[in-house]
Amino acid sequence: MKVETVESWRERVPLSRPYSIANHSFDAVDLFFLRLRADDGTIGLGSASPAEFVTGESEAACEAALTADALGDLVGRDPRRPAELGRTVGEPRAATPAARAAIDMALWDLHGRATGMPVVDLLGRRHQSLPTSVTLGISPVEETLSDAEEWGGRGFDHLKVKLGDDLELDLERLARLRERFGQAVRLRVDANQGYDSAEVQRLFAAATALDLELIEQPLARGEDEQLAALAPPSPVPLAADESLHDARDALVQAEDTSPYHVFNIKLMKCGGIGPARAISAVADTAGRDLMWGCMDESRISIAAALHVAYACPQTKYLDLDGSLDLARDPAVGGFEVREGRLVLTGEAGLGVWLGDG
Repeated sequence: MKVETVESWRERVPLSRPYSIANHSFDAVDLFFLRLRADDGTIGLGSASPAEFVTGESEAACEAALTADALGDLVGRDPRRPAELGRTVGEPRAATPAARAAIDMALWDLHGRATGMPVVDLLGRRHQSLPTSVTLGISPVEETLSDAEEWGGRGFDHLKVKLGDDLELDLERLARLRERFGQAVRLRVDANQGYDSAEVQRLFAAATALDLELIEQPLARGEDEQLAALAPPSPVPLAADESLHDARDALVQAEDTSPYHVFNIKLMKCGGIGPARAISAVADTAGRDLMWGCMDESRISIAAALHVAYACPQTKYLDLDGSLDLARDPAVGGFEVREGRLVLTGEAGLGVWLGDG
């Protein structure tokens, strides 16, 4: 079997509703798609959703990295060793991790379809299903409550609340959510590097009464020492997001001096299934829990994250709601949502298909 053709394209996809995080607002997303076709007709699909404000990868750079000319080194290669081939073609593309992730997942999808096995089983399944959180963007209190009611009506009881623009408003929103829903929902929060040290201390002081599940990246990347020095420390686990892109970062965050005990892995940050497994190996050795996150993404890349997440023993938290934010998704399949839990379909490869067949 050899890779015969490479095809990529870009689609601008509107979101079902605009939302805001600290310092950024969104109403649509540019997604990039990759289709590899082998000489026997088997295909493999990948998708990228770059986030320049996180990884430095522009949309233009991602698009350029996925052209047929740029991927000429894949043509004629045997895709049945996806870990080896993904590393060989991926490492020179470290500066465009979302593009690298699309290539990596397409290789695993192609290999899984060729063998008739789901990628999670090729990797070694450790989990069957877990609940995912759904994200509430920064918004007025009543809008936050309304959105939470809507998600609850759809079966989701894990909410991730975006913070970081206004601490007083953030604390009010959290208090009102807890007042409205009591213990019926789990609340985790993400400040997206939006606070200073004094604000983080106030959040820590309120965390127990608010019964927060975890706090994600309250200070900026590069301020981990300041976060670790805060006293008293956080009463709930802290999750590293912007401070953890790849396995090198994971090694730093595995040190006893790190304030973070949860690693948030995003395929768009680290570069795909192979690099994600490298981070997982560090977490496994260091006793860190894993949280799997995403950008606004197609089902293709959400499914890829879910396959590798369910193959990692340290996986504890899912935040894989990116495809739920899309007004339309060019892809179908991959997984089902059952009362807020994500369940893989059991189909070969990533189990995803383009809506046009």
